[in-house]
Order: sequence, then C-alpha cells, then structure tokens
Amino acid sequence: MAGERVVEALADISPDLGRYIVEFGFGDVYSRPGLTLREREVASIAALTALGNAAPQLKVHIAAGLNVGLTRKEITETILQMALYAGFPAALNGMFAAKEVFAAHDTEGSAPAGGSMRRETSN
Repeated sequence: MAGERVVEALADISPDLGRYIVEFGFGDVYSRPGLTLREREVASIAALTALGNAAPQLKVHIAAGLNVGLTRKEITETILQMALYAGFPAALNGMFAAKEVFAAHDTEGSAPAGGSMRRETSN
C-alpha cells in the first residue's frame, strides 16, 4: 500500500508526519460520509493536478482512482478540466503522470508508486 511506503520512508526522519498523514487523511477525512471513494479520488486528482508540483502523490491517486472504479477517460477528463483553472502546464504534467500510471498498469499491473490496481478494460 502506498500509505505504508510513505510511513516507512518517513520513519527515520519524521515518523509523526507519516502517522498524521495516515490518521488524519485516511482515518478522519477519507472515512467521512458524504462522498464516495470515487468522488474523493476525482477531487484528489483534480487538486493534485492543479497544484502542479505533486507528481508522486498524483500518481498514487490516479492509481487509487483506477482501484475504486474510475475509468481512464474519467481521469483524463478530470485532468483536462484543470487546464481551465490551473493552466496548461499543470494539466500537461498531470496528463503525463496519468500516462505513466496507465502504462505501468498495462505492463506490470501496478502503479509506479506501487499502488495495486484492478485490471481495467475501458479507456
């Protein structure tokens, strides 16, 4: 799981940050009612694309989006939508991140960031 790898990577420098990410992000925010996991991943993909400087996290959430049933088309349309609000450079970076995740999914069955993904047949 990508979250576990983040916690492990932070263990020697800031184990508390890793714990906060998991406890708050996934324990408190992702578990709230009101949005489905699909909707949360669309929001995460949009926000990370708009930031323009979070490619590793964007790749994790693109893979997670595939895991919760988003299609490649839904993911690329979400990224394309961000061109209006975050600019073309952010959308380009997001699209290249998606391209990398999709290619890894096709060849290895897993995202570059290591998130496991279900096999998807539609584009």
